[in-house]
Amino acid sequence: MKHCSISRCILIKTGERAKVNNDNNYGIPQVRYGPIKWLGDTLRVSIEEAVTKNIRREWKIKTQKDLSEFAYHRCAIVSDNSFYLFFKYSEAADAGRQFEIEISDLQTLSEKAGVLIPHVIEIIQVENGWILIMKALEAIQRGPRQWREIGATLARIHRVKGEYFGFETDGFWGPLHQDNTPTRDWETFFRERRLLPLLKIGIDSGNIPSSVVSDVETLITRLPDLCGPEITPSLLHGDAQQNNFISTSEGAYVIDPAVYYGNPEMDLALIDSFQPVPDDVFDSYREEMPIDPGFYERRYLWRIPLYLAAVALEGPMHLNRLTGALGRYL
Repeated sequence: MKHCSISRCILIKTGERAKVNNDNNYGIPQVRYGPIKWLGDTLRVSIEEAVTKNIRREWKIKTQKDLSEFAYHRCAIVSDNSFYLFFKYSEAADAGRQFEIEISDLQTLSEKAGVLIPHVIEIIQVENGWILIMKALEAIQRGPRQWREIGATLARIHRVKGEYFGFETDGFWGPLHQDNTPTRDWETFFRERRLLPLLKIGIDSGNIPSSVVSDVETLITRLPDLCGPEITPSLLHGDAQQNNFISTSEGAYVIDPAVYYGNPEMDLALIDSFQPVPDDVFDSYREEMPIDPGFYERRYLWRIPLYLAAVALEGPMHLNRLTGALGRYL
């Protein structure tokens, strides 16, 4: 869920050292090349054994690229110079469950919508945590075609319809628990399952001023007038920031989902929630699915849960985004 994640890079098998390196740039996330300090013998051997078993030949780590500064989990790309993989490592008490749900969500998107997902090698438990291992992908530079593929991928996901808002199981949005308890109407789901839980997390973090809390509470009372027309629940990626798509020669791969059935405008609002995207994304989407004209008035409303989470997890540097979105509806 982390907006500044290197999600578009975390599964890339090769990288541009001119863009990310080991220079000591304070406050700027870096890709760290060379031996990874936290990759001890136990983790290394566990990964090597799992990959050796999966690809049916001996595989040893020879190259290491630490991407942990870009994500909530420790993560890296490692290789034997011919087979590259990406892995996440977490010592959280529920890390195994988090990784299982992530894989289940990817499989849901693949099976129901036919979109591209990374190949999962294994989830393994180690002495102090869990490791999720995936085959690395080789990303390509994005041009109009690649942006259009992202729009088309979203449309394919949204064509899948559900009977309620929510999902059969709860999930995770980044490190945060995601309540997917079903409801029959979107307004209730958005209020009870997204805004209120994230407002509480924000309050508990101490990063949200009381005046902003009051603004969110006022906004919640206005939801009946703001949420737009009734809709049929659509399958959602759930965290459709542009970095959660990897453009390859095969098409757009989907990563880091937080799946549920909801309003497709949620995904459309998140795609450019921190960085702009070309019109190609929306043009391609419209060729397969309509976009309600009122979406452009509501898009900042749907971003408020994301901005609440960003303030809670990353700090007050995101308050301007949150207050700017709130101010459009108060």
